[in-house]
Amino acid sequence: MKPVAPVVLEGGGVRLVPLEPAHAAALEAAAADGALWTIRVTSVPDPGQAGAYVAQALTQQAEGHRLPFAVMDETGEAGGGRVVGSTSYHDIVPAVERLEIGWTWYARSVQRSHVNTAAKLLLLSHAFDTLGARLVGFRTDAFNFASQHAIERLGAKKDGVLRHHALRRDGTVRDTVMYSLAAGEWPQTQAHLRWRLARPR
Repeated sequence: MKPVAPVVLEGGGVRLVPLEPAHAAALEAAAADGALWTIRVTSVPDPGQAGAYVAQALTQQAEGHRLPFAVMDETGEAGGGRVVGSTSYHDIVPAVERLEIGWTWYARSVQRSHVNTAAKLLLLSHAFDTLGARLVGFRTDAFNFASQHAIERLGAKKDGVLRHHALRRDGTVRDTVMYSLAAGEWPQTQAHLRWRLARPR
């Protein structure tokens, strides 16, 4: 697998750009669109914490196991370019040609829009077709049913549940549902994502 390095990915009305400190204010505004920090099963920064959120993501990038992006909607009335959330490659393991996609959240106003479908198409295309990943993983809270359904709609397979696995934002401990998509399954998923983007909404 090729090194996972900062890159700009664009298509389907979405632009993914490497996360940087200058994005903190825009992420703060995106998180306020729906008061997303009140949802206990998400990784959205609390009010006033977007700067620390970005700093943590960049520290993990420097350590070599995360590549965070700001997600920009290019279809807005004002000409696009509005930051509407964030997503990342993470748990990058070059030795086995595996990485995961996660730390994903979007402003409420763009949920159930083209944004997540386009972002996943960009990230998966880059992972499989450019980086040469053999497997892409996903994980989510056992109580985040919307996320589980979204991952399953990608065609990812459920690998199992890691019990008592990670802390939630409220201090409780979650079970984590693990999914994966193998390189051999990617062509079918790619065709499905392209169809979903092309169909009328």
